[in-house]
Order: sequence, then structure tokens, then C-alpha cells
Amino acid sequence: MKRVLSAILVVLMLVSLTACGGAKAEPLKFGMGITTVYGEATSADGETDGKTEVDATAAAVLLDAEGKIVQLVIDTAQNTATYTSEGKGVANTAFKTKGEKGTEYGMAAYGKDLNGDGVVKEWNEQVAAFIASVEGKTIDEVKAMVVDGYGNADIQTAGCTIAVSEFVGAVEKAVANAKESAAAAENTLQLGVVTAEEVTDATEEKSGTIEQNISFTAAVVDKDGKVVVAATDVVQAQLTFDTKGAALTDTAAELKTKAEKGTDYGMAAYGKDLNGDGVVKEWNEQGAAFDAALVGKTAAEIGGLVVEGYGVEEIQTAGCTIAISDMVAAAVKAATVA
Repeated sequence: MKRVLSAILVVLMLVSLTACGGAKAEPLKFGMGITTVYGEATSADGETDGKTEVDATAAAVLLDAEGKIVQLVIDTAQNTATYTSEGKGVANTAFKTKGEKGTEYGMAAYGKDLNGDGVVKEWNEQVAAFIASVEGKTIDEVKAMVVDGYGNADIQTAGCTIAVSEFVGAVEKAVANAKESAAAAENTLQLGVVTAEEVTDATEEKSGTIEQNISFTAAVVDKDGKVVVAATDVVQAQLTFDTKGAALTDTAAELKTKAEKGTDYGMAAYGKDLNGDGVVKEWNEQGAAFDAALVGKTAAEIGGLVVEGYGVEEIQTAGCTIAISDMVAAAVKAATVA
């Protein structure tokens, strides 16, 4: 009888321990996607500078085993390149995303009340409403909520009355890119964006160029502020004009990210072997090495990964020998816990 009671007690203890410990957290898939389009391109006319716009929208997702969105973040870099009628580029030293602008964006003040509720939400509030409407849904369910580029009645009623096609396109890419990860539902998904610009004036021999490199990092951060998993990518836009400030950019052209270009980017073929291992990795491989180095680090520790624009030995040895200042700045933003 004592043996039977002992066996029962052991079983009860095991059941109790299982209950107290809880079921093992379900691993989540993590991914980031970016959609980029050119906006309007205008030429300078002697009184007004010419401008060309590029809009890059990034989405990062955490997905459950059924492909449902557990967490979603979205932001858009809406950048303008400006040039004069003398063919000189006008440098822009301050870039903010739409989300970072908050009330500075001006949608609440100047937007239209499209759903008739008497309120026009700011851009970041509208994105929050969109996210709240689609979390818990699969990408197919999300796509079904789009009508003529705008959200359906559920999304409109929630307060997102702006066009959502670019959001959905970025989310679709993020879902397609999603891979199994160590991320858990209690972690925080965040997005960091940094734009750097290089200006070259036009000459009779060569078009002027304003090159914008928009770096995106999505990161999942745990309760201790450490990165669990990360993804980094860069949009490199070449915005061109002539000596009279006429816009030359082909705004209908497809604009892929550096990672999306894969071997077409050409770094493995034309890059320099900076760490002396006899290998030059392609950009997407170098980006993956950078992302791997972020895992387990806080925002402050990530900030210490760069020296004179390049990675510290840990980064170099991993195979990421490219300049990483902007990538680090984006990663620090993504890893910073509010």
C-alpha cells in the first residue's frame, strides 16, 4: 500500500511541476519585409528647387504556428532629394520616418475625414489602428481586408482611413521572409530606421546624384533589453538630375533592397577582402553575419560594435567587413526599450 501511495505522490508531483512550469512557449517565426516606390519627381524651374521622393515602407512580424500575426510593427521613410536649377544637390541632414514625426507629420491637421466620424488621426495613430485590426490574422486574411487600396470597413472604423497597400505589401514580404526563431510572445518587436545621404552635383559630363541609403533593422527584444533575433536590410536609392535641375530618375523602375538583390548586388565579385580570410561575402551574407552578432546584446552594447565606421573584430571575423555605422545606428534604435 505504501508503494502505491508513493507512486501516486510521484505522479502528482510531476503533474504539479508541469502545471507550475507551464507549457513550453511556442516558438514564433520572425521576418521583415520592405516595399519601396518612387514618388513624384519634379524639375527645378529657376524659382523652385526640383524634388524626387522615395517611400520605403518596412514591416516586421512575429507569427504563430498557424501563420497568424502575433506582433506587427510598420514604419515608412518618406525621403525627398532636392536639387537646384544650377544642377546642385541640396543636402538634407535631418531625416525622420513618418512614425518618428508623430504630430509633426500633420495628418491630423490637414487630412480628410474619410470615415465620417469627425476625427482624422495622425499617421502613427492610423498605423496603430491598422495593426490592431490585423493582428491575430493570417496574411491571406489581411489581404482580403483591402479594397481598392484602402482598408475595409473594420479597418476604416478603427481609424485607419489612409491607403494601406504599401503596408500590406511589406507585411506580405515579411511573412514570406519569416523563419523559425527564439522569439516569444512576451518579447517586444521593434523597428529602427536611419537614412544617410551622399550628394554629387551635376556636370556636363555626368548627371548629378543624390544617393540615399535607408537602413532598416527589426529586432525582438527580451525583458532584459537583449536582442533575441534581428534582421537588417538597406534600400539604396539613386536620385538623379542634370545641370539645369531637370529630374532624370526613372520613377517607374523597380527598387530592390540590397538583400533582395542577392548575388546581383555584386559584392562577392567586386568587393575587397578586408579581414584577410580570402573571402568576400555577398551583401546579404554580410548582413546576416551582422544580425547574428546583435543577438544577446543590449542597445548600448550594439553601439560599441563599430570603430571608425567598420565593425569590431567580432563582426569582421564573422564575415561582415562592410561599413556598418548606419546599420548600427538603426539597430540601436530597434533595440532601445522605450
